[in-house]
Parts: sequence; C-alpha cells; structure tokens
Amino acid sequence: MNWTPPADTLRIETIDLHTEGEPLRVISNGFPEPQGNTLLEKRRYAKQNLDHLRKALMFEPRGHADMYGAILTDAVSNPDDQGDIGVLFTHNEGYSTMCGHGIIALATMAFEIGAIDVEANDTRPMLKLDTPAGRVTAFADWDAAAKRVRRVSFENVPSYAHALDQTVDVPGIGPITFDIGFGGAFYAYVDVAANGLNLRLTNEDYRALIDIGMRIKRAVMQAHAIHHPFEEDLGFLYGTIFYGRAHDPANQSRNVCVFAEGEVDRSPTGTGVSGRVALEWAKGRLKPNEPFTVESLIGTTFTGQVLRETTFGPHPAVVPEVSGRAWITGRHEFLIAPDDPLREGFMLR
Repeated sequence: MNWTPPADTLRIETIDLHTEGEPLRVISNGFPEPQGNTLLEKRRYAKQNLDHLRKALMFEPRGHADMYGAILTDAVSNPDDQGDIGVLFTHNEGYSTMCGHGIIALATMAFEIGAIDVEANDTRPMLKLDTPAGRVTAFADWDAAAKRVRRVSFENVPSYAHALDQTVDVPGIGPITFDIGFGGAFYAYVDVAANGLNLRLTNEDYRALIDIGMRIKRAVMQAHAIHHPFEEDLGFLYGTIFYGRAHDPANQSRNVCVFAEGEVDRSPTGTGVSGRVALEWAKGRLKPNEPFTVESLIGTTFTGQVLRETTFGPHPAVVPEVSGRAWITGRHEFLIAPDDPLREGFMLR
C-alpha cells in the first residue's frame, strides 16, 4: 500500500517477540531517548516524561493488559567494561527493574536481525546489557546455518533470599507464609500446597491467581519494608510468585508470577527463577551448577542454576544463570494521531 501517514502523526516502530509465551515489544525507532547518566536516571526520566508513550504501546488498542515492552537506550559509560546496549522494561503499571524473559528475547533479536555481528565460527556470541538492576550478560546458542538463536542463557545480577518463612494476614484469605527473594526484582514466593490454597497453577485458575496474588502482594507491601542494599529505586515488591509441583516429572517445579497491576507472566519469569534459585540455595536444597527447571502457567520452561556464590551488600547471595528460548513474531509501525481521544490507550481486565 502506497500511503504515508499525516505529518503530525507520531510513528513508532517495534519488533515483537515472545519468550516461552511471554510477549516483548521492542521499540526500535521513533521513541524519544530517555535522558540520564545511569539506567536508573533514564528510568526516572521515562516515568516523568514519556509515560504517555508507554501507555500507548502497552495498553489497548495497540497492546493489552499483559503486554510487556523494552525501550532500547545507550549502555552506561564504563571504559573498563563497556556494555553493548541499555534497556528499560515496561508493563501495564510502569517500569520494571530487570526482566529475564526480556533479556532472552533481546539477545535473540539482536543476533537474528544482525544488530550485533556474529564472528565466523562463533557458536556462543555474547551480549552485554545494562539494566536498572545492573549488568546482565547473555550468551546465545547460535545456529550459523539457519541464522537462528536456538537458546539464550544469561548471567543475572547477584540474587539472594531477602526474608524467609514470613507470615502475613491477607484480607479474605487468612495467614499466608511466604519468602521474599531478589533476582533483579523482589517477589513474595508462596508455596500453594503448604498454604492450603485451592489453586491450580494452570490457566483454569487464571482469574483466581490474579485476585489472590494481588491480595498477597498488597498485604506483604503493607507489612514488610523492602530495601535494596544499594539503590532506593529498586526497593519495592514487584509481584507474587505461586509455586508448586511440576506437571512434568523431568522438571523441578512450576510457578505462576502475578506482577505489576495484576499482570500474569506466560513464561516461568527470568527474575523470578533467579530469585527462586537463590531461595533454594539459601535453604540448602540446591547446589552450585545443579539445574533447576521451572514450568510456567502454560507449561513452557526456564532452567536456572547457581553459577557461583557471592555476597550482595550484607547478604549471602548467588550469581544465577537462567536459560530459555524466544521467537520473533512480527514487525510493526504504530501510529499515534494527535486528535485520537484514545491515543494514550486504555486497559480492560
């Protein structure tokens, strides 16, 4: 079609992917550059100045309540270890601090579209990403003949058990026992069976998982102060992760992550698996280099493991590795007309 949008129409180009079922809309052109010297400064700038565009791309009619996005920006200047790219992650509530499924999708996209060159005979190219939570390094399993990324593994930021065996009274539910883990974001981890919750970790109980997950999140936020060891902006509870028995006996667990404003992750959640690995290690149930495969709500999987032990501020911690797969699903040019009364979108749940 030979048509050019009106000159006053904002045009934003994206490449869309999914990682084990979870969407990622990568903004490739037309989005203003977030200002700041660090990713946290860029995140604050985006929240204060560009939020109307986040809503336009995440909300209906261009997106939906469970859409997820990535704003590409410059890497943080570091002459000793320069990153390849910086990224801010977006969702229905605002801006997250890190996103594992997003890292897997971005590495897949970067190598498959040729944004990052792969040297001849390099079967495991590397991508260094700067996120608000810190440096994350991804490695792709590169199929040179097919020009495809078959799988991505990423080395996450240090992850740790923030609090173990806590109890909170949740309105309409009663006392719930939970742990808090950090894997680039903070989550309340809830063992469904141990808490006597009549919840199936499948799409049949999708609505109930959102309702109870958000009740738990709000109750934990009110009862438990969360402080990141180094950055005030990172000290908040991102969501609730329900976990239980794996459906496939070859895997170790299944989880469902309810985050932001009732958003449900279709993947096993990369930061959530990182935090879960840290919790299992803290409880003495997971050794370094021992695979820990977690299923999602729809049965797709990520595999996590402890790469090495470390400390993070005052906390014993681990550096986790998480791996999974992603696919490019489309290329888009979104148009935002200045006279559109719904140009900032809307959201129905």
